[in-house]
Amino acid sequence: MTSLPPLRYLTGDDVRAAMPPIEERLAHAERTLVALATPGGSQLPPKIGIYPRPEAAFVHAMPAHLRGTDSGDDLVGMKWVAGFSTNNAIGIPSIHGIVVLNDPQTGVPTAILDGGPITAERTAAVSGVAIRRFAPRRSGATVVALVGAGVQGHSHVPVLGHVLPGLHLRIHDPSADRAVSLAAFARATEGIADVTTTDSARDAIEGADVVVTAASFTTPERRQSMTNDWLGPETLVVPIDYATYCAAEVARDAALFLVDDRAQFLYNRDAGQFDGYPDPGAMLGEAMIAGTARPAGRVVVTHLGVGLADVVFADAILRRAAERGLGIDLPR
Repeated sequence: MTSLPPLRYLTGDDVRAAMPPIEERLAHAERTLVALATPGGSQLPPKIGIYPRPEAAFVHAMPAHLRGTDSGDDLVGMKWVAGFSTNNAIGIPSIHGIVVLNDPQTGVPTAILDGGPITAERTAAVSGVAIRRFAPRRSGATVVALVGAGVQGHSHVPVLGHVLPGLHLRIHDPSADRAVSLAAFARATEGIADVTTTDSARDAIEGADVVVTAASFTTPERRQSMTNDWLGPETLVVPIDYATYCAAEVARDAALFLVDDRAQFLYNRDAGQFDGYPDPGAMLGEAMIAGTARPAGRVVVTHLGVGLADVVFADAILRRAAERGLGIDLPR
């Protein structure tokens, strides 16, 4: 009987050490988005969820399959992620996740990776693809508002500096200390020309060319608070926090409203996560394939985070980790 290969485990530090550089991460995000928009290019069922105690806790399974040129090029895997907001009170992170990869020809599990750094960087990379394609063109420096100074705020800053070099960044977070910490990080980041913190989200957003909202989902008092009157006529809005900030009217009145995956968005809208939102004009990958130009007017690109991106990134990270001798082989 043929013996099975060992199961590779990558810690969070291993994942961060093997993370591809920004331009490569953007390419992986583009690959994911195009596969989602290509008939037969991927399989991505809606997130399978359970909701245990305590209140507002969730555990999601996010299986995904990317179809390659042949079965050996396929990617098969799943992200398993749990969110318990009550963890903050006991001093541990509220979100925990792993990504499992399987051999596409045999189904044998090949790797387990810490999902936290993957989630952070694949989300920022998808935002970077949207911003590179649909940010308004300015003769001077682009002004960017970043609402939320947590993990996603930190992962977005280097990507923003990469795709919009010379930008002026405004940061808001309900925690002044977190905002100041992220501002210090941004000032040391290539491509960021100037950084300010603001007392309110609206102060950060008004007059900005690009708005990224990365707030915590556990802030219902802010739900859909960012309305049209906060925004300029040409602003690109990239919400990664569902409808925590971005009001439905902003999407309804946009010249172009895109999502990362139509089925995921409609599923979540049916579940009450996007009350009043319109049907998307297209998926971001469809717009990329069609070569859609930036229209005059406001553009909204909502991305919910898809398991396919986690699997694509995990595969690239696993390959780099093997080259660098990172990770632990677990016996079967």
